[in-house]
Amino acid sequence: MADLRNYLIVTATYWVFTVTDGALRMLILLFLHEQGYSPLSLAAVFILYEFCGVITNLIGGFVGSRFGLDKTLSCGLALQILACAALALEADALTVVFVMIVQAMSGVAKDLTKMSAKSYVKLVIPEGDESRLMRWVSLLTGSKNTLKGVGFFVGGLMLTALGFQAACLAMAGALAIALVSSVVLLPGAAGRASDKPKLTSVISRDPRINWLAAARLVLFASRDVWFAVALPVFLASSLGWSFPAVGAFLACWVVGYGIVQASAPRFTVRRTGQETLPPDAVHLTGWTASLLIPLLGIATALGSGIFPEIALIGGLALFGILFAANSAVHSFLIVSYADSNSVAMNVGFYYSANAVGRLLGTLLSGAVFQAFGLGLPGLVACMLAAACFVAISTASCIRLSSAEGRIIGQKPVK
Repeated sequence: MADLRNYLIVTATYWVFTVTDGALRMLILLFLHEQGYSPLSLAAVFILYEFCGVITNLIGGFVGSRFGLDKTLSCGLALQILACAALALEADALTVVFVMIVQAMSGVAKDLTKMSAKSYVKLVIPEGDESRLMRWVSLLTGSKNTLKGVGFFVGGLMLTALGFQAACLAMAGALAIALVSSVVLLPGAAGRASDKPKLTSVISRDPRINWLAAARLVLFASRDVWFAVALPVFLASSLGWSFPAVGAFLACWVVGYGIVQASAPRFTVRRTGQETLPPDAVHLTGWTASLLIPLLGIATALGSGIFPEIALIGGLALFGILFAANSAVHSFLIVSYADSNSVAMNVGFYYSANAVGRLLGTLLSGAVFQAFGLGLPGLVACMLAAACFVAISTASCIRLSSAEGRIIGQKPVK
């Protein structure tokens, strides 16, 4: 029961962080867009945020294995408090360079917190209980994404109601409460490896983890290439939506995505006779390939000028359902593949690939949208780029299936 209690504390802390992280991203995006920054400049603001996630997941997994997940969790919360406070103090004189630096700090904070929370799942589920592991991972990941969507809405609402500076200070206060609570309530050294892992151990030698990481990289690039910059700017500039409306739409999409993700164990399972088993790499391949349907459908509808708002809302709703299933299976498989003695490093390595995908998608979201035209042509180009990434992710899943089959045939002993 002590492990369960600690996990619930970590999860609640992660929820607080997630709401503020989503709100902060929406605040910065909409505030700088209001100041007249171009889509490419907006993408540049988030480059260091995503790049630091690559390094943080690798190093953070190593630190968590050496010193405990409670340490990485506390560091993540403290850095996010500093980021919010710095933005509040400089609200009247923000520059792209300054916001990039602060977002780099926020990126480190986000991935330290995420790696700590997701690694904790492995510590509280008995070895071999794959069905229960799938449920717990899906619940954590789905609830996180739901709350991130809430954060998008909160960010757009706070920008209108409180202003940029007061909103940043309010978020810093909420994070400070979460930090103090976690420090007081959590024991030390949870998740620390029994031996002293070397820094070179952060690179996985398990082919399943490597191919899963490759599939994850391009999967998240396929989402962020239209989601990070192109879509919110298109809604605000081309369709004339207000900031709260943009935040509310993105919030509803992410909340719905999170709800589907949390319920994924109900419809992503494998059925063999009377037995129900968690999904494997073969099922992940099918779920990934299915993402081509809404992406190509949206691109075709927008390119033909068929009611852009209806095409976007309907197409993105379908994409969200399918993407949520993909993400849930991904999150389950990495925790399942991870070695219990080095779970932080395995999860950290995997999420560093996730951060590379987000970095690539974010950069291309601004670049492609601006290069092809700040309107329908640019958004169509982003959707087609997303379809290319999905095709590459599907190919990686096929290689993952082969690697998984070889590992199962060898019957490794963990």
